Parts: sequence; structure tokens; C-alpha cells
Amino acid sequence: MSGNRETQREVHPVGPPLRLDARARKSRDALGDALITLMREKPFEDITVQDVLDHAGVSRSTFYHHFRDKEDLFASDASDFFRGLAHALTDQGDRSDRLFPVREFFEHAGHMKDFIARLRGSGLFHENMALARAEFAQGIERRLAGLGRMQRLPPDRRTALAMGYAGMIISLLTWWVEDGMRTSPAELDELFHRIAWNGLGAAPPPALPSPGRPWV
Repeated sequence: MSGNRETQREVHPVGPPLRLDARARKSRDALGDALITLMREKPFEDITVQDVLDHAGVSRSTFYHHFRDKEDLFASDASDFFRGLAHALTDQGDRSDRLFPVREFFEHAGHMKDFIARLRGSGLFHENMALARAEFAQGIERRLAGLGRMQRLPPDRRTALAMGYAGMIISLLTWWVEDGMRTSPAELDELFHRIAWNGLGAAPPPALPSPGRPWV
């Protein structure tokens, strides 16, 4: 689950960028946006590389310079989005005790409801969530390492906790989608952090104000 560049800016992912020059980044973004747009219109299996090229206005040689096939493009675009989201709190210097921008992630997912339905229908949802879990775990581990009261936590325990918390986010998302997205993203953020901080043996951070500061 990702989205076009405009949608991604709503949740302000700013994680470690790939080392690409502006021209290469523009081409990759155009290809990713084209694929996501096409996936809103028809099943993934019906989309050809040529469809993506025509929509993005990018040459075939440029496409194959960056990607093996449309599956590689999709995975790369999704990973970029999840990586940026996972590191957003740390990169923006957020001073709260939040471990992950759960509210913002679920708000984004709510805007992408139809796209998620297509992912589930195409069988790509679980693959996408596996990518998300890996990126989220790295971001949460980095966040834990940067919080003063968690710096004494042994690195191996920090890694294990990060993997568990990343998995919890994915489980919450799966339940939330199947439940019709009835619980508010702010409530899910509070629930996640209450569980996470109780597991760390510390008081949870204060509840977020509603609706919270937009990430723009």
C-alpha cells in the first residue's frame, strides 16, 4: 500500500532517500505514480510495462535501468513509502514518546480504502504488508534507540521489540480493514502506544489531541 506523491505528502514521509540524482528520482517517481494510478483502474495482472511507460512518459530503457519488471517497481515504490513513514518521527525531530505515526498511517489507509480493496483482490496485500513490517521495524528500532529512557535497553531486545511492534501495526491494520475502518486512527494510535509502553514497563505517552497536527 503506498500512493502517489501527493497522497504520500499528506503523511509527510521523509526517511532516508535513495542516492539518486534529481532526474533519476523524477523518473522513478513518475513510474511509481503511473503504476499506482493504473492499479486504481484495473487489476495488477492486466497492467503491462508498456502501459506504465505510456502513462509515465518514460522510455523503456529508463524503466529497465531501474527495475526488472512491474513487480519490482511496485515493491520499490511501496518500500520507499513505508521507509519514509517509519522514520518520519525521528527525522522530523518529534519530541513525543510516540514510537510510530500510527494515526497518520491509518488516516492515509482510510484515504486509500478502494486501493487497499484492489490490493486484497489481487493477492498483493500480504506481500505489501511484509514489506511494511520490515521497514516499520527498522524505524521503530531507530526510534527506541533515540529515546533517552530506552537507551539502556539491550540492542537485541530492542530489535525483537521493534519487530513485535511492527507486526502489531500490520495486525491492527488487517483487523481495521476487515472491521470496516470503524475505529478512529487517533484511537488506534492511543491503543498501540498504550500496549507498547506497557510492554516496555513504562507509562504510555499522553493521548494525542484530536484531530492532531496535519502532516503537511
